[in-house]
Amino acid sequence: MNSPIHRARAARATTPPSSALTRRRLLQGSAALAAGAGALSSCGSASGPAGSTEIDYWLWDANQLPAYSAAIDRFMEENPDVFVRVTQLGWDDYWTKLTASFVAEAGPDAFADHLARYPEFLKLGVIAPLDGLAPLDALPAEHFQDGLQELWTGQDGKRYGLPKDYDTIAVMYDKKLLEEEGLAPEDLEGLDWNPEDGGSFEKMLARLALDENGVRGDEEGFDPENVARYGMAADAAVDYTGQSSWSAFALSTGWTFTDADTWGTRFNYDDERFAATMDWYFGLVDKGLFPPFGVFGDSSPAQTQLQSGKAALALAGSWMITTFNNMEGMELGIAPLPSGPIGTPVSMFNGLGDSISSQSDKKEEAARLIAFLGSDDAQQIIGERAPFFPSTDAGTEAAIESYAAEGLDVTPFTDRVKNGETGLYPLVENSATIMTTMQSAFDQCWMRRIDGADFASYNDRVNDLFE
Repeated sequence: MNSPIHRARAARATTPPSSALTRRRLLQGSAALAAGAGALSSCGSASGPAGSTEIDYWLWDANQLPAYSAAIDRFMEENPDVFVRVTQLGWDDYWTKLTASFVAEAGPDAFADHLARYPEFLKLGVIAPLDGLAPLDALPAEHFQDGLQELWTGQDGKRYGLPKDYDTIAVMYDKKLLEEEGLAPEDLEGLDWNPEDGGSFEKMLARLALDENGVRGDEEGFDPENVARYGMAADAAVDYTGQSSWSAFALSTGWTFTDADTWGTRFNYDDERFAATMDWYFGLVDKGLFPPFGVFGDSSPAQTQLQSGKAALALAGSWMITTFNNMEGMELGIAPLPSGPIGTPVSMFNGLGDSISSQSDKKEEAARLIAFLGSDDAQQIIGERAPFFPSTDAGTEAAIESYAAEGLDVTPFTDRVKNGETGLYPLVENSATIMTTMQSAFDQCWMRRIDGADFASYNDRVNDLFE
């Protein structure tokens, strides 16, 4: 479900304004192929039984592969006239080969899609509307968690992806460290946050921080320049969506990314609430409660910071539950996000979708496949095996029960959706250029070179893209 660094990572290159489908345009809009990226792997035999219609389905997440393979096996049992080849590739490899396949008109019939990519695919005309395909018309938006189908609906009102799953954010921690500090899991519940003094959440960060001399962050004499354990872990990179970093704080002030729930044309990085959030969030560096820029790189992600005792708490996405739970020497605990000034926690709400290639001459069969993957029967199969939350109630409940069998209470993630305490991932055009433009601002703020108010000038440059 997620890239090795961050699932919400957008395409790295800027695309020219022309909508003509060319090899140069497609490859400019894709992520560069990373050295050592995951190799392509296919499941099952290369061809189906005589007389069957063969279709190709691609996805990038190896963690999803067992669950989706089981569901697709069931689909083929119930639809013996269709044979599905499943191909899984690593994140960077996936987008490079997918875009190249569109150029060669040799891509998959159906594939796992991402919100950061699909606006560009839509502009290029390489994904087909799902409306009018009977198996998909039978699955209304109400079949999925509220808001998911809206994320996959174009500005023309047509659907271009069927929701596969969703993710939210919560707080991860090591129960053993908490116990060693004389605290209980209940102490991490009901915390609040505000941009003025950080509320009880910042007090907890200070309580859990420790300097090189063994002085806690809430004790006199704490040295913020020589920290042995930070209160909160950091991602190697903090991008323009802040999905598992700053977004939960900004959204809980009532701030929104853009002027519309989806397909906004004006960003709000110049909002006073956003500026105050940035000053507080990155100001934790000055207090020794959050790692300075560059202290932890890609080889030391948030889960490793917790495992090594370098950080006490980590905001993380639900797609990371299994990764955190598998960290040797840790006993994973999951706590809810702190409530913000609006009175509740707010998590970013994101989700993948299944799209159909406009180049496919087997759209009806592809529609039957992805409609089945969105059905309660398949969602139950996926939820029982998945290290993530499927897009329907049936799939989510199966996943909750599966995690509970492993001793994990994952309701801090699912309660955000149940209670309507979410903010949508910013679905916009120009996401690759926006990321490039804003990355410098976030990096410089983290390095303590600019303040929250300085984001306004970057915001103007982003909004100019929509003129």
